[in-house]
Amino acid sequence: MSDSLHELWLRGLAFNPAAPSGVLIRLMDQAAGEAGLLMCEGRDLPDAVIDAALRHQIKAVRSALARNLYVDPARLAPLATDPSGLVRAWLADGPRSRPRWVRPLPDDILVTLLTAQDGGEDGRLTAGEIIGVLESSRQIPLSFRHSLADREHPELRIRATWSWGSLTPAQRAALLDDPDPAVREAAKDHSWVLDPEQVEARLPSYEPRGKPFVFGTCALSPALVEQCFADGTVRPLARNRHAPAYAVARLARHPEAGVRALVTTRPDLGPDLVAELREDPDENVRARARLHPFSHTWVEYDMIHRIIDHGPDCTCPITEPALRPSPGWFAACAASEEPVLRRAAASWPGLPAELVATLAQDDDEDARIRLACHHPLAPPHLLLDVFVTRPAHRPHLLTLPAFPRTGMTHLIGHPDPQVRALAAADPTLPNPPVEDPDNSVRRAAAANPSLRPQALEAFLADPRTAEGAAANPSLPVPRMHALIDR
Repeated sequence: MSDSLHELWLRGLAFNPAAPSGVLIRLMDQAAGEAGLLMCEGRDLPDAVIDAALRHQIKAVRSALARNLYVDPARLAPLATDPSGLVRAWLADGPRSRPRWVRPLPDDILVTLLTAQDGGEDGRLTAGEIIGVLESSRQIPLSFRHSLADREHPELRIRATWSWGSLTPAQRAALLDDPDPAVREAAKDHSWVLDPEQVEARLPSYEPRGKPFVFGTCALSPALVEQCFADGTVRPLARNRHAPAYAVARLARHPEAGVRALVTTRPDLGPDLVAELREDPDENVRARARLHPFSHTWVEYDMIHRIIDHGPDCTCPITEPALRPSPGWFAACAASEEPVLRRAAASWPGLPAELVATLAQDDDEDARIRLACHHPLAPPHLLLDVFVTRPAHRPHLLTLPAFPRTGMTHLIGHPDPQVRALAAADPTLPNPPVEDPDNSVRRAAAANPSLRPQALEAFLADPRTAEGAAANPSLPVPRMHALIDR
């Protein structure tokens, strides 16, 4: 028996859904090598295995667990105070695979990481560096960010001042009058974004790459508005909700169609301008202007702009907005003649079942794809159809609980090996294709639970199928331990 065959067995066992805790814990032994690390990072784990990994003396094991996408993140709380800063950083960074939808970390873990006084006993990282990793991980939900102004810890209230423009007037007033002097100072330092004179005074200190942020989010003086038009930097201004009415009117009549298109759904656009844009010579501008009746608030505006200009293969992160339009708004969008609005409706996971059934048969492919990727009630046949026709969405679809695992017989001869591999794993398949020319298909076929334990022995001895056979849930538990022993 070669070492490579043994490694294949260990990798297969690591992802065997029927492997008991005793087998999985043995795979954490250093002698198991990479298999234990892949297991800790890449699959759901029983509680006993999670506990063993949390206490494991090998830092790499704890680091792998910190990046696990499948374990309830609440179980990972001890890693937020791990002696190693590297382990804390992996927890802050999140899953290595960068899935489209990242489960947010629980509040207690976020508070621990954001208020830490050090970066761990090993001194490899500072607390600030770990926070920097966390900030870019998408594991902080907007709801938590919006709660920072009311948090007990002063450091969190200071962090709230960094998003001054998104705070309510009451929150801003409270932070400016906070009992902690550091919070008051931070509030004063960040309040400039809503003061046009201060914005104008600070702009020269910004590097060119930072100026679009100012033009797109801050309150601007008349001089800065004129500078936007003079410099041709009007696109950020077109989305700035603080843009004065006269500037919006100029943007709506801008010579560039792309600029006019950006303002068509602004909720502060006057009826005369809306009427003009509906008669615009550019087809795209006219199409966007038809959406204006559904953009009466900035929340509706933001929802529409999460959809516009995104094609059927868009794999942008799926994030939960802190504020969303009303259920009635989404229902109206689902019945609209405008495909963009039906796509918006399909993107809301709270859409009622009857509307889901309607959108699952929509003429617009983008609407069907969005429904498949976003809605928990999307029918399994739609998920499978999108998997087969749109490879870009396959990694995400495979993570969805409703994704079908049976009924794949008709796909066993598909030209795409990824589709054949999916079909080869169907437990209702009478003859899994263990001789397929593609390695991933052979592995899936060898792991098919329809295979009898007696048949697995030959596949365990063949390097082409050994990993799949070791992952087969029909493999008896004593045989699993024997494979580790050998």
